[in-house]
Amino acid sequence: MSETPDQKPDRPARPPRKQLDRDPRPPRAASIAGVQGRLLDPATALMVDGVVPRPTVYVGPRLLVSKTVDVDDALQVLRVVAEPLGWDVVPEAEDPRTVDLKFGYQPLRLVVASNRATIAPDAWTLLQQTRAQFGVDAVKGVSLDHLVAPAIDADPLHDSNPLHDSNPLHDSNPLHDSNPLHDSNPLHDSNPLHDSNPLHDSNPTADARGSRAIASYLVIGFGGRQPVAYVGPAPRRAPDEDITGRRPVVAILDTGCGRHPWLDGVVDTTVTLDGAPIGYSDADSVSPEIDGDIDGPLDGAIDPLAGHGTFIAGLVRQRCPDADILAWRVVPSDGPIVESDLVATLAQIAEIARRHRAGEPGGHPIDVLNLSMGYYHETPEDELFDPTMYAILEEMMANGVVVVCSAGNDATSRPSFPAAFGPWEDGEGPIHLNPDIAPLVSVGALNPNRRSEAMFSNAGPWVRTRASGASVVSTMPAFQGGFEPLARTQAFGRLREAIDPDDFRGGFAVWSGTSFSAPVVAGTVAAALLGHLEPADSPVDAAAAVSVAWNAVTSCTGMARS
Repeated sequence: MSETPDQKPDRPARPPRKQLDRDPRPPRAASIAGVQGRLLDPATALMVDGVVPRPTVYVGPRLLVSKTVDVDDALQVLRVVAEPLGWDVVPEAEDPRTVDLKFGYQPLRLVVASNRATIAPDAWTLLQQTRAQFGVDAVKGVSLDHLVAPAIDADPLHDSNPLHDSNPLHDSNPLHDSNPLHDSNPLHDSNPLHDSNPLHDSNPTADARGSRAIASYLVIGFGGRQPVAYVGPAPRRAPDEDITGRRPVVAILDTGCGRHPWLDGVVDTTVTLDGAPIGYSDADSVSPEIDGDIDGPLDGAIDPLAGHGTFIAGLVRQRCPDADILAWRVVPSDGPIVESDLVATLAQIAEIARRHRAGEPGGHPIDVLNLSMGYYHETPEDELFDPTMYAILEEMMANGVVVVCSAGNDATSRPSFPAAFGPWEDGEGPIHLNPDIAPLVSVGALNPNRRSEAMFSNAGPWVRTRASGASVVSTMPAFQGGFEPLARTQAFGRLREAIDPDDFRGGFAVWSGTSFSAPVVAGTVAAALLGHLEPADSPVDAAAAVSVAWNAVTSCTGMARS
């Protein structure tokens, strides 16, 4: 039969295009409740013509105003819009850490106006209403206060935490009835990757993740955080007299760093800015690198991020034993990080790096900064994107600091920041290559074979290099959690046990996430800097430091300066 305009043969429907930039899973409500976190859901969020948001997580009753704009003008227009909604906008004190610094935010608290009963104030609603009534330009420099998640596969913002409901040590435990060490062949029906797999039908992780392949990295024995025995020597560190110039300095902004024989005397946690702590001090709260069970201390479980900073420091130590390491704490033991806290800490770090390069008192050399964290911005492609965080990183890079960022673990091509602030391979990113500043390097994760990308790793033109990040081995504080070995007995006067899944007193662990591929690259870049840095008491100018930084990054990653 011939085809006519009114009569066409049946044809199969075109298969849908794969959504490579899918949005990350929504967070657990409990994980963001402590900071009044809310999910921006485009399906229900207030919309304005020309502003199409993507999902993100933010502090509900707070807006941030960049110090680069007129705060009073922004406050005035926001109050006009808030009044008929039954809200008021109250300026809060600027973070004392940034008062005398170039960069920072003025926080605005949204509250219910006196003598009114109304819905809870919401930053996104007020921001959109103001854009609709006064135009986008009226609130340029005003932004949400995002929540930033550490980039480990056991993401504390999501239901798939292996020590949460989907605990592989619970009913669906592969070491329980379907134990591959039991009667049945581990390659047969009881295979932990087969029908009785905790990643299969009985496992809530599979539903939360949407992929059993991705969820496999969470399971103890398959890349989830677990103790491991390391029997080799510590990385050899050359004596000071054998170092040409000075040692490279890698700064880590994370959960801090605990005690470990590999790290004692190598990691400095005491560097301040004019005596003010950078990030959180031990006087503010208990460190997750000292006490592994801060959140829910009665539950007996080690917190999701406890040991994270120590693990990262150990990876840097392995890749560059001759580096000095600075560790500051800004990440809580259960996550997440509030963006305004992160920005304040970054502003402090940028200032000490600037002072060092300028030869001013109070500076400290920093050659590489590792950031194993990220967030998804709701409007990254347009003029509403707030540049404050990038401006701080740009200042560091202008002073020769290489910034290394993890790409994230949501198996999406949707850009995660700050990693996506780096130059994209296709040149389409929000920030274009600037050869006059040191580079920002975004890092995805490789599997142990060092050939294939880990299934959880984010990808796309904004991810510029990859390194081992799945089932990597590194240092851990000597934590011992509340889980017990599957069996314990005595024979011939000696204790016998199955492996205790959260006894880290051996000092080493296996873990997975792009959180850990980033410090592998940070340490590799530091090693490439050895022998090319100036003496400690003779800092070179910014241009020379940037050239040295680019040479090191190019040799390690292939990223070109032009």
